[in-house]
Amino acid sequence: MHLCDERAVIGHIPLRRCEPQDGPIAGTILFYHGLGVDIGIQTPELHSLARAGFRVIGIDAVGHGARRWPDFDTRFAPPTASHNLARVLEASVAELPGLIDALVDRGLADPQRLGLGGISMGAYITYGAALVEPRLSVITPILGSPVWPEGATLQPHTQPEAFFPRALLSVNADDDEVVAPHEARDFHHRLSPHYRTQPQRLSHLDIPHAGHFVPEAAWHRLWAQVLDWYGRFLPAP
Repeated sequence: MHLCDERAVIGHIPLRRCEPQDGPIAGTILFYHGLGVDIGIQTPELHSLARAGFRVIGIDAVGHGARRWPDFDTRFAPPTASHNLARVLEASVAELPGLIDALVDRGLADPQRLGLGGISMGAYITYGAALVEPRLSVITPILGSPVWPEGATLQPHTQPEAFFPRALLSVNADDDEVVAPHEARDFHHRLSPHYRTQPQRLSHLDIPHAGHFVPEAAWHRLWAQVLDWYGRFLPAP
């Protein structure tokens, strides 16, 4: 399958747009990367989603990639790292509704067929997005947490009622040394009552014997489940 893979800027937000060159678009998925990198690192994931028939909008988070803060390393050294992570999360989530408006206006997103995912820091953003953007129908935070740094004005884990009925698949590594895996697991227990009428739309996947940098074979298995999740809940019209 031939794919379109191009860079663009909408407003002040640098993007990477990937999609199949031919055939229908099943829906639009926004995707965020981890701390200290940019969306270029997610080429395999963006391309696999595009090959599955989705339009994927990869986003350089605030302070990253094409808009990387010039003093990034200083900001993310102790004792200011947690404070600046909260800034990145909050600013990235705050700009999301306007970005979706712009994508809809340009015909690049259908507000009825919209998903969002992210890895590590991008997963934190994904949880936060559920609080501000009701148009998201599928979300897939991977290796992240709904518990944001202390001092952040948003705290997704305190608002489980904001997530239903969107289809939520969370993925965590059991031995993650960077992100506490129990935070997402505990949050899913609190989410369960809100999904009692449609429990199939809520799932938490644990990766056994894996740290934050998941071994390749395990990563391929978990990613297959992410693809399946989008296929189930963001199917072609």
